[in-house]
Amino acid sequence: MDNLAIAHILREIADLLEIKNDNPFKIRAYRNGADIAANHPHDLARLDETGLREIPGIGKDLASRIREMAETGDTAYHRELIAEFPPTILDLLHLQGVGPKTVAVLYRELGIRTLDDLEAAAKDGRVRALRGMGAKKEALILKALEERKRFAGRHLLPDAHDAATAIVSYLRERAPDATIEPVGSLRRGCDTCGDLDLLASGAPPAVTSLMDDFIEFRLVERVLGHGDTKSSVLVQGGFQADLRLVASDSRGAALQYFTGSKAHNIALRDRAIGLGYKLNEYGVFTIAGDTKIAGEREEDIYTALGLDWIPPELREMRGEIEAAGAHALPRLVDRADLRGDLHMHSTETDGKDDVRTMAEAARAAGLEYVAITDHSQSLAMANGLDERRALDHAAHIRAIDREGIGVRLLAGIECDIKPDGSLDLADDCLAALDLVIVSVHSAFNQDRQQMTDRLLRAIEHPHVDILGHPTGRKILQREPYAFDVEAVVAAAVRHGVALEINCQVHRLDLNDVHAKLARDRGARLVISTDAHSKTAFGRLRWGVMVARRAWLQPSDVLNTRPFEEFRSGLRRHAERGQP
Repeated sequence: MDNLAIAHILREIADLLEIKNDNPFKIRAYRNGADIAANHPHDLARLDETGLREIPGIGKDLASRIREMAETGDTAYHRELIAEFPPTILDLLHLQGVGPKTVAVLYRELGIRTLDDLEAAAKDGRVRALRGMGAKKEALILKALEERKRFAGRHLLPDAHDAATAIVSYLRERAPDATIEPVGSLRRGCDTCGDLDLLASGAPPAVTSLMDDFIEFRLVERVLGHGDTKSSVLVQGGFQADLRLVASDSRGAALQYFTGSKAHNIALRDRAIGLGYKLNEYGVFTIAGDTKIAGEREEDIYTALGLDWIPPELREMRGEIEAAGAHALPRLVDRADLRGDLHMHSTETDGKDDVRTMAEAARAAGLEYVAITDHSQSLAMANGLDERRALDHAAHIRAIDREGIGVRLLAGIECDIKPDGSLDLADDCLAALDLVIVSVHSAFNQDRQQMTDRLLRAIEHPHVDILGHPTGRKILQREPYAFDVEAVVAAAVRHGVALEINCQVHRLDLNDVHAKLARDRGARLVISTDAHSKTAFGRLRWGVMVARRAWLQPSDVLNTRPFEEFRSGLRRHAERGQP
């Protein structure tokens, strides 16, 4: 088993234990184990119990479970838990606002086993009749069910990436001479993906058995189609994966064609016709003599059409073809360009690791500076900081920074924007910190004008440097709150407040469209993980993907700058003319 499959089973065990109202320490241990498995750089299935127990957070019980999974593909404990409940009950946990305790009540009191059962009970008024539920909770459940229908068949970009990577790695082991790569929306870096589209090319015998190997992948739940050049399967996690086999001399054309987007491809075909060519998944051909002039390399497809090669992230018909024709495509920001991470949490509030551990992990990830930005007091469930604790925490962060541990530390805060737009901490406290992020964590249902006024008031505050996860969306769970995006971007430009691209996989907020709008209006942007543990710095890649889709260059992103230049670019220093 690979680490992704191990993490999936450990997470299901934690969910089922929570539905059972089991020991919270046991639940937390399995959740932590799932996080460790999903992010660990080494193959856990290859380690013995002694090696597993050397990993911080993996105790005797977890090590034993992981060894059992490595040997059998599952654990008896997992099967026993599943046998206590209908398997469809786990689907309920994917609804916004429906946690394990709610699922347990719905199951015990109303016999709800499926999403359809829940929808019927909510529409009949049976949910509101339960103790602790009420009409408001029932309405929220119905809204979550409606959103789930709208998002059906879509998956988060990192989840799609992990699923595709597991399949591609498996196929490459069996056909090392073949070229196998993801295409479609995954290659373009869209924040959600539908089917997993994979492309394989190579000469026989290297690719002869690929289709047979594909349908025998260990996570395949059902074979939907099996042919010589295309096969489709349903894999664990609800993904449909399609594998296409193409000839080597058409690999570049197929790569371009199956990457998309549809609108981009239509425009390219029209351009080809205007030049006397035809373009399809096999290559570029002359119309007159049907002579093939390009096909093996993707770059040659664009060259034949008089264009520079266009990065996949830009292929959305937002001006990329005109820019490629004018040799004016931007040099897109890359993960290696990032020098700092400006949004993270420690054990002082709801993080899993202390400040020193977070700093050391950031240094190991190649970063030069970080801001520790724990929550403010309004977020009581995260043990948010009041003024005294915030200043004491800042002193602790600065003391570690003075030790010279190889990464610079800034003492910051993620301060709540209250419903009226005022901030959660006193002005003198905010002024004493190195960096202030402000974010909305409550009252998402305000109307468009209320939310706009709320954000504008926060941006106008003189001690605010960054607006965090500006639209409040949770991908496939919660729509963005309503507000005037252009007015907020204009205010951010006017006051020198940076807008965040948050790298949490369910946020990626700002999205690519809004980030491009902000860039075009002259706003500053930052890319930050919102990390709550030392394993989260790998998420920077997803924020960078959003930035690339938004046409951002390194100069558009504040935390690509060296430390002193970055500090001088913060609103609190830039406005006062400080170095």
